[in-house]
Amino acid sequence: MSPDLALFVAAACAFMAVAGLGWVFVGSSADKARKARLEGAVGGPVQSTRRRVGAVDAAAQKRRQIQEGLKELEDSQKAERKKSLTLRARLDQAGLFKTGPTQFWIFSAILGFVAAFMVVVTGLNILFAVAAAIIAGLGLPRWVLGMMRKGRQKKFTENFADALDIIVRGVKSGLPLNETLKIIAQEGEAPVKQEFQLLVEGLAVGVDVEEGMRRMHRRMPLPELSFFTTVLAIQQKTGGNLAEALNNLSAVLRARKMMREKVGALSSEAKASAWIIGSLPPGVGVMVSIMSPDYMTPLLTTPMGHFLLLGGGVWMLTGILVMRSMINFKM
Repeated sequence: MSPDLALFVAAACAFMAVAGLGWVFVGSSADKARKARLEGAVGGPVQSTRRRVGAVDAAAQKRRQIQEGLKELEDSQKAERKKSLTLRARLDQAGLFKTGPTQFWIFSAILGFVAAFMVVVTGLNILFAVAAAIIAGLGLPRWVLGMMRKGRQKKFTENFADALDIIVRGVKSGLPLNETLKIIAQEGEAPVKQEFQLLVEGLAVGVDVEEGMRRMHRRMPLPELSFFTTVLAIQQKTGGNLAEALNNLSAVLRARKMMREKVGALSSEAKASAWIIGSLPPGVGVMVSIMSPDYMTPLLTTPMGHFLLLGGGVWMLTGILVMRSMINFKM
């Protein structure tokens, strides 16, 4: 082999060795970079998907907690509704906290005895005395108690939205929830003030907010208060913006109040007509008795007259109840 050829072969071998080493190092690093780019391209969406899945799981867990809380509240409210309303509960709902059931029954018995005595003194049949005793002793006190309950609940509904606004402003300013409840108990209007005073007194002796609100709902069984109890229970279990939730609830309560007033205005004509129709028979009877007493005497002195009076009273009561159910709208 000539020296030139040997030199050429050696140079070629050296070049191939250097090229091989370069390909080993450079090629492997390029493969690693390409592999890293591929992993990054695939891993980015995977990580983003994992984050989205984690957020969805957290939201689903929060929804489950809210649903469980709502179910517990619904079950407790159903259990409360199944219980028969005692006389003590009716007195509390009417605001007669210092009046006991015994005092109520004594007053009812005295009222029934007085009504029966007055009927007997006038010389009417003994059946009228018994009817007067039942109506005055059992019906009239319960009717008055029911009217007091409805009036108190109506006043509570009218002022409850303002109490919620006070809570919202207090929470936004940084006050604890218990402090805002104390403000309403001190500066609110009756009966909202009385109910929140009882709530604050219960919290002071260790009753939690949820149990205190449940007791308030037993004294004031209104859907507005049920909404408020639900919002507080969910906020305590799952967290969230209490001020925003109560602000939305206040807006809903004001809208319900406006709708109730609108319905009352639209049905006022029907109610006035019902009052006029219901008052015509007794009014005409009184006028005829004054103008011609002998004409009305058989109704009060003969058995047939008593039967006609009883039948007319039953039919009038039936008509009044039917008209009342037609013109009263529940919301």
